[in-house]
Amino acid sequence: MLRPVTSNHRTTRQDATLSSTRKYRSPLREAQAHETREKILSAATELLSHNPFGDFSVDEIAAAAGVERRTVFRHFSNKEALLDALWDFVNEQLAAQPRPSSFDELVSGPRTAFPAFDRNAGLMRASLHTPAGQAMRLRAVPARREAFRSCLAEKLAQVPAKEAEKIEALAHLLYSAGAWETLKDYAEMDGETAGEAASWAIETLVDAVITRAKS
Repeated sequence: MLRPVTSNHRTTRQDATLSSTRKYRSPLREAQAHETREKILSAATELLSHNPFGDFSVDEIAAAAGVERRTVFRHFSNKEALLDALWDFVNEQLAAQPRPSSFDELVSGPRTAFPAFDRNAGLMRASLHTPAGQAMRLRAVPARREAFRSCLAEKLAQVPAKEAEKIEALAHLLYSAGAWETLKDYAEMDGETAGEAASWAIETLVDAVITRAKS
């Protein structure tokens, strides 16, 4: 009696099926996708920069980027996802750190960021005054708030909670595009001077409240 022959080798059909389910990663396609994504974000940035008191639609972004509307949604599931990515993209272009990771970064933040805001004044005003810009900024608030609280936690450990909350709030105010705009428009300061003033104010306030808590 002949026994059925068994084999550990996959059949040709099984190999073909498995092969078709594997995801092939093409460096060329990934580079093209990255380039398209950057083109879309650059187009959105330009639209904000040149119309600082207006708004933009996905259709306008697609037209400015030279892509189809569906291509925008291929990279960003909705406008909110695009705004999230745009906020990070804008800060990368400005070399700004909206979510500092240490107290020193928090203090030096305005000193570093405000001169860059000067060089991109249209974009910064747009981020403050357009519906799209405001939505972009507000979506980043929870992560920013957590970053500021973490940076200040050790410094303010001995400070009463209510006073620590006030210092945290003032740090948000001083290290912001709103502070840059106010110092620029009302105090006639350039970005470098405004940054120095805001950084000095954050450090001075923190030192003062710590000294008061120890006395």
